[in-house]
Amino acid sequence: MDTHEIYMRKALEEARRAEEEGEIPVGAVIACKGRVIARAHNQTERLNDVTAHAEMLAITSAAAALGGKYLNDCVMYVTLEPCAMCGGALAWAQLGELVIGASDPRRGYGRLSPGVLHPKTKVTAGVLAEECGDLVKRFFARKRQTPPA
Repeated sequence: MDTHEIYMRKALEEARRAEEEGEIPVGAVIACKGRVIARAHNQTERLNDVTAHAEMLAITSAAAALGGKYLNDCVMYVTLEPCAMCGGALAWAQLGELVIGASDPRRGYGRLSPGVLHPKTKVTAGVLAEECGDLVKRFFARKRQTPPA
């Protein structure tokens, strides 16, 4: 298993935590110089905060761990392509590399705002894409089957 897959599996663990909590199952892990410095999953329902995406929470945690706002030596692994909000935050944080699991054709940053990431951010897409995408698809399929309260 290569390094990207190892860290993406850690992000998938976070996504599964989100799912257990009734959140959209997205997880993020930030690694810096070979070690995990931040882990997060979506918490928008729990915190009643539309900005509490896994990526946003991981950025905050990583910045605190590093004692600075720039993440140019870091790699974020995220199970679903970030939205434009998260992509913008990653640009401001000057993330070194972004590794994406599944693409998000509806809300992903690439569909809404091409070039939103910092120009030096390297992007690798499709790592464990099927596993990451299936998690989100199953979540929404179950939600559609549940009758409204």
